[in-house]
Amino acid sequence: MRLTEHDGKTLLRRHGIPVPRGALLQGIPGPEAQGVLKAQVLEGGRGKRGLVRLVTAGEAPAAAEAIRGILGNPTAPLLLEDAVAIKREIYLALTVDGTAQGIQLLIHPEGGVEIESTPGLLRINVVPEAPGMLEALYSLLAPAFPPALAAPLARLALRLARIMVAEDLDLLEINPLAVLENGRLMACDAKLVRDDSAAFRHESPALSAALEDAALTPLEHKARDQGFQLVELPGGTVAMVTAGAGLGMLMLDLLADVGCPAACFMDNVQGGPMDSTPERLDAAYAIARRPEVKGVMFYTTLASRPLKARVDALADAIRKSPPPKPLFVGIAAGHAALRGYSLEQARADLAAVGVAALHDNPHDLVRAVAAGLR
Repeated sequence: MRLTEHDGKTLLRRHGIPVPRGALLQGIPGPEAQGVLKAQVLEGGRGKRGLVRLVTAGEAPAAAEAIRGILGNPTAPLLLEDAVAIKREIYLALTVDGTAQGIQLLIHPEGGVEIESTPGLLRINVVPEAPGMLEALYSLLAPAFPPALAAPLARLALRLARIMVAEDLDLLEINPLAVLENGRLMACDAKLVRDDSAAFRHESPALSAALEDAALTPLEHKARDQGFQLVELPGGTVAMVTAGAGLGMLMLDLLADVGCPAACFMDNVQGGPMDSTPERLDAAYAIARRPEVKGVMFYTTLASRPLKARVDALADAIRKSPPPKPLFVGIAAGHAALRGYSLEQARADLAAVGVAALHDNPHDLVRAVAAGLR
């Protein structure tokens, strides 16, 4: 779940991280209101869209109306914060490094937009409870920051890493992290993303949850109700049916590499059904009926779940609802999944319902998709 700035800062404040004083506005601000007026949306780039405005006394009502006009929502919630006198801006973010299987600190001596691609960005692996981590952080930050700043930055980064673990966050970004005249550090903006699979451990902030819900398409809503996650992707030409985020990202990248971008992404959800093959195919078929989408690709991997059960479910779903566009199928099965049922038999059973080929290698499957849709 993506958190709005208001909800993210509420979380940080609860953990003792300094943030500007602010209030969420549902109605029209009074003429005496002043400070920084910000739209509460789940996308970035608010400043470029005119959704963040510095207002003095008397300007807030008109500014609020203008921001809500851009959003197309006359009752959109806004955050009004005290303006902060910033001496220096710093970019700081904590992310999950999939390669290192841990938390990575990204920090740059200057804040600003698109700072992640600017030279000078430091990347530091952080193990929150490791002995000597604070000293290690300070030694790595000292070459880029004055000692009087490197020390509090090291303490803050370690503290934020522990918050990230406690709150099950995939991302904790502060841009800018402000250095005030008295040397104090303050989070002037916050972008937080919580791992959806850990949602049962936390109470979902009402505002963020409402905006997440409003951002879903009808198909995405339906998928969520059926127990899996669907994300529609603009500009795609292949309706992709997968299970599992890692596998989905792999296939998404492979399709993009051969010039057949995916039109959707699917993932499992905590507590979802063991098998949602018919529901996933129905969603893919709905997307495939669009003129710009040229085919459907189904790919899954099985470690121990029986291959026969998955093939039977897939074949039954195809009989009941034939695909509206060419269907390409791939299944990679481990030794346990193949017990009593071979890939050769799976190919024969799927051929009986019109599946031309069954690929067990993802690269072969993607090449077949590219060749078949040319």
